[in-house]
Amino acid sequence: MSILEADRTVTTPLAEPLTRRERVVLSELAEDVTLEEIATRLFVTRNTVKSQVRSVYRKIGVSTRAEAVAWAEAAGLR
Repeated sequence: MSILEADRTVTTPLAEPLTRRERVVLSELAEDVTLEEIATRLFVTRNTVKSQVRSVYRKIGVSTRAEAVAWAEAAGLR
C-alpha cells in the first residue's frame, strides 16, 4: 500500500466502525506474535481471532497483516 493509499483509507470514514475487540486484535497484529499467541493473550480460540482479523481486514479494506498494521499506524491507532 502506498502512502497515498494509506492516507485515502484513513481519511475515508469506515462504513462499519471497528469494535473494541477488533481494535485490540488490530493492535496485537503489530506485535511479532502468531494468531495462536494472540488468542492465548485474549483468552479466546485461534478461530475466533481469525474471524476477528478477517472482519478487521474487510472493514479497513486491506488484505494482509502488513497492510493492516500500516493502516493502524497511519490512523493513529498504534
